[in-house]
Amino acid sequence: MTQSLAAIPVSELKGVGAALTAKLNNLGILTVQDLLFHLPLRYQDRTRIIPIGSLRPGDECVIQGEVKLADISKGRRRSLLCRIQDGTGSLTLRFFHFSASQKNNLRAGVSIRCFGEVRTGANGLEMVHPDYKRVESDELVPVEEFLTPVYPTTEGLHQGRLRALTEQALIHLKSGALQELVPQSLREGWQFPSLDTAVAYLHRPPVDADQHLLLEGLHPAQRRLAFEELLAHHLSLLKLRQKTRQKGAPQLIGTAELHQQFLSQLPFPLTGAQQRVSAEVKQDLAQAYPMLRLVQGDVGSGKTVVAALAAIQAVEGNHQAAVMAPTEILAEQHYLNFSSWLEPLGVKVAWLAGKLKGKQRQEQLDLIRSGDARVVVGTHALFQEEVVFADLGLVVVDEQHRFGVHQRLALREKGRNGELAPHQLIMTATPIPRTLTMSAYADLDCSIIDELPPGRTPVHTVVIADTRRDEVMQRVRNACTDKRQVYWVCTLIEESEALQCQAAEVTAQELTELLPELRIGLVHGRMKPAEKAEIMQRFKAAELDLLVATTVIEVGVDVPNASVMIIENPERLGLAQLHQLRGRVGRGSVESFCVLMYHAPLSNQGRERLAVMRETTDGFRIAEKDLELRGPGEVLGTRQTGVMQFKMADLQRDSDLLSRVKAVAGQMQDWPGDSDSLVERWLGRGEDYGNV
Repeated sequence: MTQSLAAIPVSELKGVGAALTAKLNNLGILTVQDLLFHLPLRYQDRTRIIPIGSLRPGDECVIQGEVKLADISKGRRRSLLCRIQDGTGSLTLRFFHFSASQKNNLRAGVSIRCFGEVRTGANGLEMVHPDYKRVESDELVPVEEFLTPVYPTTEGLHQGRLRALTEQALIHLKSGALQELVPQSLREGWQFPSLDTAVAYLHRPPVDADQHLLLEGLHPAQRRLAFEELLAHHLSLLKLRQKTRQKGAPQLIGTAELHQQFLSQLPFPLTGAQQRVSAEVKQDLAQAYPMLRLVQGDVGSGKTVVAALAAIQAVEGNHQAAVMAPTEILAEQHYLNFSSWLEPLGVKVAWLAGKLKGKQRQEQLDLIRSGDARVVVGTHALFQEEVVFADLGLVVVDEQHRFGVHQRLALREKGRNGELAPHQLIMTATPIPRTLTMSAYADLDCSIIDELPPGRTPVHTVVIADTRRDEVMQRVRNACTDKRQVYWVCTLIEESEALQCQAAEVTAQELTELLPELRIGLVHGRMKPAEKAEIMQRFKAAELDLLVATTVIEVGVDVPNASVMIIENPERLGLAQLHQLRGRVGRGSVESFCVLMYHAPLSNQGRERLAVMRETTDGFRIAEKDLELRGPGEVLGTRQTGVMQFKMADLQRDSDLLSRVKAVAGQMQDWPGDSDSLVERWLGRGEDYGNV
């Protein structure tokens, strides 16, 4: 029986000792199968010799010619210059690092073959540090038979060594030991090549390969592997979901008494979208396995009310609810809301944040431990070991992408003695594109609050250059004179000429001098939390007219009276972040404005992004554009980039495969062994990323 390639350690390959094994392990290459799935980033065409006379700057190609002159240049940087000709033209080879023997080998009259990128130099076209070898002028030295792969690598591991190792791995592949893990019945109708054919092709594409398709990632061999990789990611998330569901959860079946009292005291009726999402949550909480639900809704869509209804159902079901927010400002806002809503109904709400010290802190810990506090609101302080819940039944996580991997898990483990897992309701005001929801959040059920409460006015977005700063100042003065409040957002804290960004501290000082009649406050990330909270509270209480801030207010307090926002250097921020910031205004019934004040010149992408902001307030359209322009890693936030480190797949390019991936993943749950092997093939043993 042929040994599986997943069972052959890479150390068994010829020439692989302990040092090389360690370097390969750094790249996640432990077995021969891992090496075969370590796929090229791109290709070089070394299959033909190009006449020097036809070269253009930017070409990456093979040339062959005779050395006419070799000399050392002692200009600004010492270098070896070598002039070669082939009868159609001449070109200079430049080496900054060279030895005496290298200089002797490249003497006049020697014929050499080179591969490199053509650039414009001081004396015409040149190649800097090309690969080269000596050839005899009358000898027919064959060129490469395949396109040359360029692999992701690590320090001390060169492309030549990786190519040689892959050559050995491809010999093993011919034995047919690469297992097809997707059952034949599910592969029928794909019109994709077989797995071993696709892998062999991508490591050694033939001379006639369609280089354009390979470059775009659309070759059938690439699509075959992209499909399997997306499937592995999806299966890993389903596996995580199953693992969570294996733990029981308390069935939170409410009496509806508090529910009705809560709704009757609200000064507004729920929107249709809030009612729909609340019904989905209500149904989940009544089940005997943990709810895992993601609620998406634009800033101001009323997610907090949905969370409050879920907390009430937990209380009616004789359990505690924990509500967690990423910043003290936002956590305190949630605490004020939940207290004003629930305490009149006889529900005790506790509050826990880093700034609580001594006796106050101990009082809150005692309320949580005894179960007297039925709802607990806080920051990451809720994760601490000393926080013990009496009977935690529901965890609400706001803006969960701001928390690290272990933090959400730590709170989950605070269920009743670890026997039952609490239900999880995850909320985000960052609309997530459908393609990301289907892949990065496959372990969660998704609900969307796609309706804003009545009375909200759309925000008008204006894009202008910072050369019109004086006009913007006048607009700020007029708004404040009309008893409205203004945010002025800067993207850096300290002055930086290189980045040409106005710093918040400098801007606050400048605005204080130019608008002396206004009360101006400043908040930024380097201030102490208490200091920051005090300024934000003063702004909310209308004791300040103008708040100069960095992006710390992206998730912040609700100030309905703030109707103008100025964002400096918006070209430095992602679309989702700009959309979040803009959501701080337009929260009342007065016409609101967001002024995007950019610094010229704008790149094409910068222009495109600001145009999207001007044209739409639809968070999902903005999120799709953000994904297209910046890629999934950035859109999800840096703490989740691990989710999206694909070797072959690209969520944007391969989004058409996702519905098929979802269908096949559902069926493959009947083949658990194959599912596990597929996840390990593509994700290694690091599939726990799904816990983020």
